[in-house]
Formats: sequence, structure tokens, C-alpha cells
Amino acid sequence: MVDERRLTTEEKALKINLTSDIYGCFAEIGAGQEVAANFFKAGGSSGTIAHSQSAYDMKVSDSMYGEAKRYVCEDRLITMLSTEYDSLKSKLPGKYKESRFFAFCNTVESLNYHKTNQGHGWVGMRFQLENEEPNDVVLHIKMHDNSHKAQQETLGILGVNLIYACYFHSHDLDEFLSSIVQRLPRDKMEIDMIRVSGPDFEEVDNRIIALNLVKRGITDATMFDLSGSVLQPASALYKKNILLMRGRFRPVTKIHIDMIEKGKKQFLAEEEIDEENVRVIVELTLKDLTADGKISDKDFVDRAELLGSLGYTVMISNYLKHYKMVDYLATIARGRKMGVIVGVYNLQIIFDEKYYENLPGGLLEAFGRGFGHNVKLYVYPANNVDTGDIYSLDNFSIPKSLEGLLQYLKDNNKLAKFEEYNPKLLGIMSDDVLSKIKVGASSWEEDVPEEVVKAIKFYKLFGYTQKESIV
Repeated sequence: MVDERRLTTEEKALKINLTSDIYGCFAEIGAGQEVAANFFKAGGSSGTIAHSQSAYDMKVSDSMYGEAKRYVCEDRLITMLSTEYDSLKSKLPGKYKESRFFAFCNTVESLNYHKTNQGHGWVGMRFQLENEEPNDVVLHIKMHDNSHKAQQETLGILGVNLIYACYFHSHDLDEFLSSIVQRLPRDKMEIDMIRVSGPDFEEVDNRIIALNLVKRGITDATMFDLSGSVLQPASALYKKNILLMRGRFRPVTKIHIDMIEKGKKQFLAEEEIDEENVRVIVELTLKDLTADGKISDKDFVDRAELLGSLGYTVMISNYLKHYKMVDYLATIARGRKMGVIVGVYNLQIIFDEKYYENLPGGLLEAFGRGFGHNVKLYVYPANNVDTGDIYSLDNFSIPKSLEGLLQYLKDNNKLAKFEEYNPKLLGIMSDDVLSKIKVGASSWEEDVPEEVVKAIKFYKLFGYTQKESIV
């Protein structure tokens, strides 16, 4: 058998060309006809390509797909896929009955002449497999090559990989993702969103795909909304004021809700913050998803279900350290105000110099990146683990050498304590709640929002069973 990991782009294109029932069209905007070109070069392309086209002029593009405010966006890609697939189907009704049709489309902003932009784009496939109704695969890419030509070549490889994966690996998620990124190292291209839909993907949870993008290092962060739909972060958070809370949420408790709701209230009181323009993001890092040394897909979905039931948008990331997460979001926020909710003990970690020994500038470099943007931290108190007293920003304890830095952050509106909070909730610990659920103690319900209680019971999350008898 041929080791598919060794197949070249040309060999993949040739295999598709020689598969007699795969037939479709190409529409590529913004970075050349690189994908279609690979099929022409491979030979036998008449068996695969009905037509290939590009519309660089915006007026031509508008005449084909309708007027648009933005040309490199998901909506434009979806319009292209629908237009091209329906057109092919109507023009070749006879061939439609004997072939598996596809429409491959992309709309891409590649590197400009002065190299002042970030190359990115939307790429998609609408294609038939075993059913008459087609499936969709939509992805967003960031291109990191430092030349226009190299980005075109990378896009060409991705397109062939995607078509190949759709027809030969769509029934195995691991193989599907591996095939898409074959010969595309992270320093060339990043895929920060993939969404699949259609009759042949009914059993696929797009949240698991999102998790795997981060787990495999294909991207550092991705997100999805309360309905489970995967979102592209830069598009979903475009020109928004972001309020971020990081945590394990295993499970979501009343103290989490108090932190988010009271934190949001305080964030909205800041100048230039409009409630309609605020997006609350709850973020899970891979470390927080780890159980017994492995990342459990089921445990991840359990938490996603709970957060979704409360109406929150979820982000998954590889950014363990605070400053890296803020740095990433700052590129999306584009100067708009950001808020970050942290517990006082998490702030203690942020001020721990040993966590920044890998940085040339140490703690100062990390703080420059984590606080240098238009960001403010809101610090939620806790019960002191030693005395039982309330531990807050008012009596926050750090080495004397860092007290000046702490005061600077307070004086410059970078750091603030929670003005309101519920002291009765400070004793709630997620780990304790989780233990109670697993042993069947009913008292866990007192620490968890009613919606979460219902969800845990209905979906039997976190090892819940109905044999609750222990008080």
C-alpha cells in the first residue's frame, strides 16, 4: 500500500483526476489560481475540472456574487460556494447524476508588496459523498510565509490537501485533519477555524474539531458560541470590547457566575464601553482540559455544554501564561478596551518572577506585553487559605521589590479590585463540587446555578448518577 504521508501534492492531484466520479469547479479570488493550477499540472485534469475562474476586479466579483462590503470574509465564501455549486448542477444535469460534484472556493488576502499586512483568507468545499445533498467544509487560514509567491504556493498545497481529505478521509477525523495540514508546517500556515456540515457529517461535533486544532498545534486559539458553532476569533471579535475570564469550569459554579456578572457590570462602568459592543469570553487552556495526563474529549464537551447552557462564548487556547493570552487578544481588539477577570490567587501567580525566566526581559517584558495594551485586570477576592479571612487586592501580599510595580498598575488604571461580590460564595471550590458529584452527595447542587444542575443531571456529566443519597 502507498504511504499517503509520502504523497506529494502532484500525486494527490493526479489521484483525484483519475477518480472518474469526482468532478467540480474552482473559484479563487485574491492569490492566484494556485489550487486549480496543481490539477492542471498533474495531468488528466479534464476528468476533474469543469471550469476554473477568478474575479480580481471588485466589479466583476460583484457581478458574479452580488455586492459586498468585505470581500475576504466567511459570508463571501459561502455565497461563492452556493453560486458555483448550483451553477454547475444546473448546467450539467446529466453529469450530476453520474458524478460526485464539488465546488472549491477561496477568497484570500495575500501578502502585499510592502509586506505590511497579515496574509489570511477563507477556503471552502461544497461536495457530494454518499448522499445527493452536499456537505460543506469551511476554514479560515493565516499565512506566515514572507513572500507573495510562497503564500500562493502554500495556498495551492492546502487546496489540494482539502479536496483530497474530503473525498478520501472524511470518515476519520484524525486522518481528515492530518491530510489537510500535510506538508504545511505551522510556520507556513495556521488554520484557526474549521467547520463541517452536511449529511455525511451529522455525527461530527465541531467543538471536538476546534479542540483538536489547538491540541495538534495547528493553531493556538479557537472559539465557538453557545450553540456549538465554531467561530473565527478575529471575525467574531472584530471591533469589540472583550471581557475575558480564564478558568477550569469543572464544573461551572455560582462563584464563577458572580465573577462574570459582577465583573461585567464593573467593566461596563468604564469610559467608552458600550454594552452592545461587549463580548464576554470564557477561556479554557489545554492545561485546564488535562485529566490524568490526557485531554479528554468527553470532559471538554461536558464543560462546553455547561458554558453554552449559560449563554457564554468559549475559547480554547494554548496560552498558559496571562501575557500571551492578552497579547493575542490585543491584536484582535485593535486598541479597544479589554477587561480580564482574575482571582486574587491567580494574580499571585502573575506576579511570580520564576514564571518569566524564559523571557530575556523577565517579569518586566511579560508585564509590558500583558499590561501594555489597553487592558485592565479586575481582581476577585478569596478566602485566605491560612487564616480564613478575605484576601483581596487591598491586602495583596507580594515581595517588597514588586510593591512599586503593583502601585503603578493601580495608579494607571490597569488593576482594580471587585467593587461588588458575594462573600457567601468564596468558600465554593470546583474540585470539591466535582468530588461531591462523583460520590453521589446531593449537597453539590447548592454550589451550582440551577441551569447547570439541570444540565449535569440531564446529560449525566462529570460522572453524575441518580443514586444520590449522601448528604
